[in-house]
Amino acid sequence: MKLFSEILAYRRLILIVFTVLIFLPLPIILQTKEAQCAYVLFIVAIFWLTELLPLPVTALLPGLMFPLLGIMSSSKAASSYFQDFHLLLIGVISLATSIEKWNLHKRIALKMVMMVGVKPEWLTLGFMCSTAFLSMWLSNTSTAAMVMPIVEAVLRQIIDAEAMVEDTQMTYVSGSTNHGLEMDECVDGHETNEKKEETKPVPGHNNDAEEISSKIELEKNSVTSTKYRTKENHMMCKLMCLCVTYSSAIGGLTTITGTSTNLIFAQYFNSRYSKCQCLNFGSWFMLSFPASITILLLSWIWLQWLFLGFNFKEMFNCGKTKTVKQKACADVIKQEYLKLGPMRCQEIITLTLFIIMALLWFTRDPGFVPGWSSLFYEYPNFTTDSTVAILIGLLFFLIPAKKLTKTTPTGEIVAFDYSPLITWKEFQSFMPWDIAILVGGGFALADGCKISGLSDWIGNKLSPIGSLPVWLIILISSLLVTSLTEVASNAATITILLPILATMAEAIHVNPLHILLPSTLCTSFAVLLPVANPPNAIVFSYGHLKVMDMVKAGLGIKIVGVAVVMLGMFTWIVPIFDLYTYPSWAPINSTTNP
Repeated sequence: MKLFSEILAYRRLILIVFTVLIFLPLPIILQTKEAQCAYVLFIVAIFWLTELLPLPVTALLPGLMFPLLGIMSSSKAASSYFQDFHLLLIGVISLATSIEKWNLHKRIALKMVMMVGVKPEWLTLGFMCSTAFLSMWLSNTSTAAMVMPIVEAVLRQIIDAEAMVEDTQMTYVSGSTNHGLEMDECVDGHETNEKKEETKPVPGHNNDAEEISSKIELEKNSVTSTKYRTKENHMMCKLMCLCVTYSSAIGGLTTITGTSTNLIFAQYFNSRYSKCQCLNFGSWFMLSFPASITILLLSWIWLQWLFLGFNFKEMFNCGKTKTVKQKACADVIKQEYLKLGPMRCQEIITLTLFIIMALLWFTRDPGFVPGWSSLFYEYPNFTTDSTVAILIGLLFFLIPAKKLTKTTPTGEIVAFDYSPLITWKEFQSFMPWDIAILVGGGFALADGCKISGLSDWIGNKLSPIGSLPVWLIILISSLLVTSLTEVASNAATITILLPILATMAEAIHVNPLHILLPSTLCTSFAVLLPVANPPNAIVFSYGHLKVMDMVKAGLGIKIVGVAVVMLGMFTWIVPIFDLYTYPSWAPINSTTNP
């Protein structure tokens, strides 16, 4: 038994060695470059899917194994690990760092929620819209981590307000206050003494709304002590938690910088099809914005119906007086917003740079009119979205945010330096270096597959698939991707499948974008399990949800997402990229008939 425990303790190491050895006959027996590259591909794919090694560590394996197997030189493999994508990522993270440092994201979220109102239906939509908007520019994880404490404060205020109303009604009916009265049985079967709740406040909670803490740990601690007075309270908590994680994923679809999978796809596509200049920030927004809005609205309706029901008459009854619950909800949101104070100079500068960056991205090469990149006609296609990102990103390190002072020996306070909007140390704390290395490993793997001829071999083997209808091929690839993302990292999944799907598209003579775009978009629908992505784990950690709650709700979101993406691929996205035509920038596979 002790020996078994020792072996079990080193199971990861054993599985790593076993994986390396089990595929070793492949390059030894066949002794072709394709087989050697396939050996590396199998090992990297298995390690990424099982996470036997950290994802960035596994991403370094192509840089080690390709030179040893004679597929690529070390310098060639190393050059794949830092490309145009990384410059774009640096600029975007600089913006995100400044937005979060100066609390601009919180101001935007609270303002949007205040605009839509405090009815449960509209409050849910408000949080979904604000979360989705922030997720367009920040990482999905950061957005969920920022919005959830606000949601938790609102939920606790609603539950406390209902408790106060019931206490008041009890006092009015009986004519005196009886602290011995017990509250109704909670949803989870526990009973709570009213006197205990009055004398023993929830950890991290203060009856004064101005004292509500927004720190995640305090909010998590409050969950264990918060009781649901009614089933409606519990359903409301579930609904609000799920709306945050799902809307963060939906918002990430909207911009090419919104999530790592979008960036991975853009870099891979632009490097593989360098003659195509059709994919940029503007064209991506045109294809994804209608899809994101549609998915967001349908997801809102689905979640609302699943947990609270959907009453159109109640929703649009504007003249109805606000309930105590709604007033309490409005108060806590207003107090949270007032705590931010007036808009500071640093927030205004960050917002201005954010708008300028977005405008420069949209107008670089809009397609229907010449963009500002045409001013550099001597160097066509030299400027990319990363050029804009780096330009604005550098400004965050240059523009002063506040002056630094010191006291002289005579007691005089003098300025000796200034602090920029963000510092390098702050930038480093936000920069996802693991994603940067992971993406670099994916690019190296794709280059190795192309140089070794493995991509062509796979394309030849997949050519019989061309007999299937295009819509069925797209549906199968989309379902494959969205299923894998439930058990594997989104970034790892798309990195593994992009070279295979691109080769398949060329083999069956279909516009590569027709298959790659929906597959990329569907990687964001990892919504069934808490472990599927970090935002799911964040909202699950608050204790309101069970796994089955997420599975039931997520299944509907997944179906809606795939259906809308499929609809888009045969309607409004077709004219943007001329999807029904095999493009001149894609290679022609001689084994297929046009």
